[in-house]
This record gives sequence, C-alpha cells and structure tokens, in this order.
Amino acid sequence: MRGLEQIPWLYDALMGMAEVLGFRRWRERLVRGANGRVLEIGCGTGRDLPWYPEPGGVIGIDPDLAALRRARRRAPGARFVVARGEALPFPDGVFDTVVSGLVFCSVADPPRALAEVRRVLLPAGQLRMLEHVRHTRPLLARLQDGVQPAWTCVTGGCHPNRDTEAEVERAGFCIEPEDRVARGVMRRFAARVCRPAGDAAGTR
Repeated sequence: MRGLEQIPWLYDALMGMAEVLGFRRWRERLVRGANGRVLEIGCGTGRDLPWYPEPGGVIGIDPDLAALRRARRRAPGARFVVARGEALPFPDGVFDTVVSGLVFCSVADPPRALAEVRRVLLPAGQLRMLEHVRHTRPLLARLQDGVQPAWTCVTGGCHPNRDTEAEVERAGFCIEPEDRVARGVMRRFAARVCRPAGDAAGTR
C-alpha cells in the first residue's frame, strides 16, 4: 500500500492547500539563496522549482518516477534523475548548492544521505534545508513519538519525531545563524561543511 507521499496528485493537492495557508513563503525563502549548479534532493512533484531564479540550472532527483513526470510539467527547463539521497549518481564536488525541502523526514538513512550531500558539494558549497523536526517541549515530543508509527505508515515514510537539524550538525555541517528560521517544529536554514578555524577553504 502506498502512502500519501507516493500518490503525486494527492500530495500536490495537500501541499497546494498548505501553500495557500502560508507555506508558500517557506518555499520561496528556501530556494531564494540557491546559486550556481543546484541539486534538489527529493524534488517530488517539483513544487519548489518555480521559485528558482533559473530553474534550468537545477537538477532534481526523486525515487518516484511518477512524481518526476509531474515535476517536468511544472518546470520543463529543469533536469531530472530517478535516484535516492543515499546514493547520489554524481561525482564528488560538483554542486554549489544542495536543496532539500521536507525530505529528510522520510529518508531511510539520514546519516548516509547527508554524507552523500557532503560528497557532491563543492568545498564552500551550501546545503539549504526546510524541515519539520522533533519538538523541543518534552511532552509534545513524546506525542510525536506516539503517533510516529501510524503516521509513517499513512504518509509512506514521514517521521514526525526526527531531529533533522541535529542530524545535519552531527554530519559535520555548521548551520549559519543569519539564515535560520525556527517556528514551532518548522526549521529553515542554510549550512556549510564545518572547517577548522582559519581554514581558508571554508571562506566564501
């Protein structure tokens, strides 16, 4: 049985309602700072793509071919590849920016996928991410734990209790405080691979 995330038309309908209620601004801000050669992991039906200044410079990956077909209609100039975040089919150090919007809650192996992000990013490249995370309040976090098994089954993979922001830091990224927004369980931030103090390779 497929979850909501694997039914492209239904996912689009639900996301469309969320965007009318204000989620569109989160998407706009997510892609606004993306530059150079861009990889979007888990692009799904391509809802982020119209907000890029140059969609033709974006490569979108997703494991769901049906979702990518809808994404191609939404952004004909972009390029698409069927792939998973844990096994990116690209050489080392080829992207200036990697974008991920509401993806790592559903990735099967987040540490491996983040290691792949590090691998394909240029040394001074940037990860831009939008995600919901484990609540900071213990009571609400336990509630997320309680609903997680059923929620993951219904949605087709989403884990509402993952602390993805902490996963990113454990993977060796430093989050840039000037480009971070935290509201409730929502996080939007940019991060770069941490460098030792004084390392010129980490400068912009």
